[in-house]
Amino acid sequence: MAKNFVEELTWRGMVHDVMPGAEEHLLEGMRSAYVGIDPTADSLHIGHLVGVMMLKHFQLSGHKPFALVGGATGMIGDPSGKSAERNLLDEATLRHNQDALKGQLSRFLDFESDAPNAAVLVNNYDWMKDFSFLEFIRDVGKHITVNYMMAKDSVKKRLSSDAKEGMSFTEFTYQLVQGYDFLYLYQNHDCTLQMGGSDQWGNITTGTELIRRIGGGKGFAMTCPLITKADGTKFGKTEGGNVWLDAERTSPYKFYQYWLNTSDDDAEKYIKIFTFLTKDEIEKLVAAHKEEPHLRALQKRLAEEITVMVHSQEDLDNAIKASNILFGKSTSEDLKGLNEKTFLDVFEGVPQATVSKTDIKDGLDMIGALAAKTNFLGSNGEARRELKQNSISVNKEKVGEEYLITESDLIKDKFVLLQRGKKNYFVLVVE
Repeated sequence: MAKNFVEELTWRGMVHDVMPGAEEHLLEGMRSAYVGIDPTADSLHIGHLVGVMMLKHFQLSGHKPFALVGGATGMIGDPSGKSAERNLLDEATLRHNQDALKGQLSRFLDFESDAPNAAVLVNNYDWMKDFSFLEFIRDVGKHITVNYMMAKDSVKKRLSSDAKEGMSFTEFTYQLVQGYDFLYLYQNHDCTLQMGGSDQWGNITTGTELIRRIGGGKGFAMTCPLITKADGTKFGKTEGGNVWLDAERTSPYKFYQYWLNTSDDDAEKYIKIFTFLTKDEIEKLVAAHKEEPHLRALQKRLAEEITVMVHSQEDLDNAIKASNILFGKSTSEDLKGLNEKTFLDVFEGVPQATVSKTDIKDGLDMIGALAAKTNFLGSNGEARRELKQNSISVNKEKVGEEYLITESDLIKDKFVLLQRGKKNYFVLVVE
């Protein structure tokens, strides 16, 4: 065995509950464990990453990880923490999402090698789709009492809440379906451990109960704490919604910025959970950060490690370049190197004005660009004054009153960046 899995996750702050005997069970030899992932989108978001990191540490400890895409359970909706039911997904959408998720998971887990502990992707839709309702309630349902199901926290919370819609029978049966997944993987893949967030404890232990009653064996449960932010706001969310792993949904620049902007307390917690740095490396980083917190060394290292892991070194380099455009020294070449999405992300919220291509065909004079055509500055007089004081830049390069903006100034054939002083930006959109 490469290392003690439970011990590794414990110092990283990734263990909330673990069933007695699980650690000893894992030290006896190679074991199989799974984490369930909801396939309602064709991308993971950073809320999924803790489960993925658990699987990766499991594989690094010499064990075999299973990523279970919940094609069947995703159609029902888990009552824990949710107030509304989900939409039914058709099979084609489900398969598309599954393929996309496998691509993302492959950046973390080794699915392809012939190692005995290569990762496996399974979808519970494959074994649930042919199960008739009568078979399910006869073969599975009869082994778990309603009293047992009612005692689960997730069920209790929903039933005692003031929610008008109550809890549907569909959602009530969720723990049985998830429990059956564990039994199926136990019987067919010798899978003896299920892992998930702490809100999943009730569903996971229903699975261990089915393994005991139907499979005549022993399954184990292990959960990680739900990730929170020190300021009480929700982890993994921005004003624009989820922080996705898909570069089309969340650009690598925005992804990098999310981690860079974490608080000191959160960065100290996240660097243990979301990187593979060793205990020694992390302790040195934390100590150095405490000496000079203004340098934000902890946040920078966290953002670098996780951006390379999810995207690539090239994406990280571009994200750092893009960040320097706002906060450091950069050139018009750096600006022109940005793709359109990153450019718009970097200058999100910056005032804009649109001019036509004919306006710049023979060259747009600076007074027009700053005032007459755009209202970036209040008047032609103010524009002249600022130009005389050498405080105006076009695409990061200082210009005078005689400068003309032409097609050669366009970034991605569409944008020109105007700037007064260090902090005042304005985007000229040429259409």
